[in-house]
Formats: sequence, structure tokens, C-alpha cells
Amino acid sequence: MVVLHGWLGLASGLAALVVVLLGAWYAGKGEPGPVDGRIQDAVYGVEPPWRYAARGLDSLGEPLGAALLVGAVAAGCLLLRRPRAAVFAVVGVALPVLAATLLKHLVGRTIHGDANLSYPSGHTAFLTAVTLVLALLAAGPNARPLPVLAAVAVAGAAMAWAQVALGAHYATDTLAGGCTALALVPPAGWLVDRAADRLAARSAPGDPT
Repeated sequence: MVVLHGWLGLASGLAALVVVLLGAWYAGKGEPGPVDGRIQDAVYGVEPPWRYAARGLDSLGEPLGAALLVGAVAAGCLLLRRPRAAVFAVVGVALPVLAATLLKHLVGRTIHGDANLSYPSGHTAFLTAVTLVLALLAAGPNARPLPVLAAVAVAGAAMAWAQVALGAHYATDTLAGGCTALALVPPAGWLVDRAADRLAARSAPGDPT
């Protein structure tokens, strides 16, 4: 089974609240906020070798890199004979990325011109979701909040740095991207479990009478 923990519900709810509040604040805007500006001044336009690192991280969120990474995680789950975990890996990542794409059009925040929708960061949502899925599957039934959330924070912060350094997103876009993943990965796991349980119940032979 996909192991989901009660503390994730609280984290998921708080993350969803952050996404909604920031989205309402920056809806239709096309400029950085005060915090965005300070962070942008500090990290934008990094030079090699840091720029190479930023581009490497960015490539993980591109279609090819994302497909390879999620495919590798799902394949590993299947090799370990954990098909439910493999489905969780796919659904748990796809749902936040799709939500981030939808929110971009709904919120309408832009960067570098009206054609570039920026809120929230899909790249940050992607890497945060992958990390959270892996952390939950690796920790199993004894997962504790601090190690799982620390891993998620490190991965999210790394991709956030890359996106701001490359000028692809504002810092608050990346925060919302990470929170989008944290808000939706737990419900995705719950849905996978419920669907798998129902399928197993329908496939089970009836009791002899």
C-alpha cells in the first residue's frame, strides 16, 4: 500500500492555503513583489559554473527530463513488485503539474511580457512532487514529518533557485509551485489507494456458501 500519514493532511491544507492566497494577491500582475525583487537581485544572472547547475536542474522539469525521471521511479517500483507505488509515482507527480498549468491560466501572472505565464512554477511543482513521492515510499509506515518535509524543502529550494537564477520565475512563483505539490500529492495517494482497494475487492473471489 501507499503509506500516507495523518500529519500530511495538515501540511496539505496549509500548502493549499498558501497557493490560494498568493494567487489572489498576484493575479493579473506582471512585476515582482518586494520579496521577489530582493531575491531576484541576489541570484538572477549567475555565472558559470553555477549557471550550468541551474540549467541542469531546469532540465529535470522539461518534458524529456521529467518523463525519464518519473519513468525511472515507476520502473523501480515495478521491479520491486509494488505496482500501487508505481501508479502513485505517476499520478502523484502528474496531478500537481497539471494543476500548476491550469493555475497559470487562472491567475494570469506574467514575467518578461504578457505571453509568459509564471504563477505557479511547474518546474518547482514537479521536482517537489517527485521528492515527496520518493520520500513517502522510502520512509514507509514509520515516516516522520521532519525528514520527509526536509527532503521536500531541499529539492524545492534547489529548483526554486534555478528558476529565479535563470529568470524564468519570481520567487513567489516557485514557493507556490512547491506548495502546489505538497497540497496535491497526499490526495493523489489517497485516490490511488481507494481505487486499488476497490479493484482488489471486485477481483476477489466470493466467499463459499
